[in-house]
Amino acid sequence: MNADVRIRSADRKDFDAWKVLWNGYNSFYGRQGETALPAALTELTWARFFDASEPMHALVADRGGEILGLAHYLFHRSTIQANPTCYLQDVFTSEAARGQGVARALIHEVYCRAAAEGSSRVYWQTHESNATAMKLYDKIADKPGFVVYRKLL
Repeated sequence: MNADVRIRSADRKDFDAWKVLWNGYNSFYGRQGETALPAALTELTWARFFDASEPMHALVADRGGEILGLAHYLFHRSTIQANPTCYLQDVFTSEAARGQGVARALIHEVYCRAAAEGSSRVYWQTHESNATAMKLYDKIADKPGFVVYRKLL
């Protein structure tokens, strides 16, 4: 990765640049136009990152003030371990930053922050069609063999 890129916690002043990436992330998963997230949910998500009572966190990849990528993660309890589990919910980079190690650096920083919180596990999921991201994930993560099921209510 370019040494000029710094992974850091999101700052309130990053909102506009973060929102561009957030919209790109959501568009990638088909949440655009009529299916776009309501603006109020985006604002709530952003506010949660700065609320000390929330378990949600946001990282950004910053190169000289330009935000190249984002990662969102949260901690939750588990029935099979005492320490918190870390769920990496979102990772996204700008088109221009792809292939430069930015996503890898964001994920690595989540690993570091999870370990600092006493978590021994970071997990995430991606859509089966996200072949490009899975090439990276296959290099940097264990495959636990679990299948994710969901029911939309």
